[in-house]
Amino acid sequence: MRRQFGIKNGYHMAYLFMIGLFMGILFVNLGHDTWITNGSLLGTEMMNRLKSSRPAGEGLVGYILRYRLFTGCLLCLISTTLIGMPFLCAYICYMGLSAGCLLSVAVIRYGIRGLLFIAAVLFPQALLLVPAYIFLFFWAADVNRTLYARGNQLEGYERYSSRFYLKKGMQVVGIMAVVIMGCLLESYVNPNIVQFVLKIF
Repeated sequence: MRRQFGIKNGYHMAYLFMIGLFMGILFVNLGHDTWITNGSLLGTEMMNRLKSSRPAGEGLVGYILRYRLFTGCLLCLISTTLIGMPFLCAYICYMGLSAGCLLSVAVIRYGIRGLLFIAAVLFPQALLLVPAYIFLFFWAADVNRTLYARGNQLEGYERYSSRFYLKKGMQVVGIMAVVIMGCLLESYVNPNIVQFVLKIF
């Protein structure tokens, strides 16, 4: 039953992300003047600043770690409340919306080069962060379901089981460890890749 719940949740999360993605693409195309003509996102000035900047990993790692760990911890905490599932759904949809907007702006401004730039921005940390966030979403959904959803007697027992909390605690520690490794890649490796790709702009 838990496996079926996980598969069902996976489909729902994918749908939410795709809805957000298409909404982001739609917003950029409908608001072309706001996003492209008058907007500065990925504009010439912004790209020139990125070209001339040489970010050091030591300066980035603290900020990136604080942002990603705060987001992860906040999601974990809210998942233990009644608003956990609505918050999780809204956050997944927001991630899709952000991805759709950024992708659309990059493609409209630069075409294939824009896709290459987005790929450079995500590589190689996405290889760790994307699976980590997916597992975190499943973790949050499972915790919220166990705590609040009407279920069988075993699930009711799990709500008060120290084994359940120990298991979930170990899982989230593992997830956060992967997030930290992704942040290190984002801080020390990714800037060099972005600088290399920016040479074609």
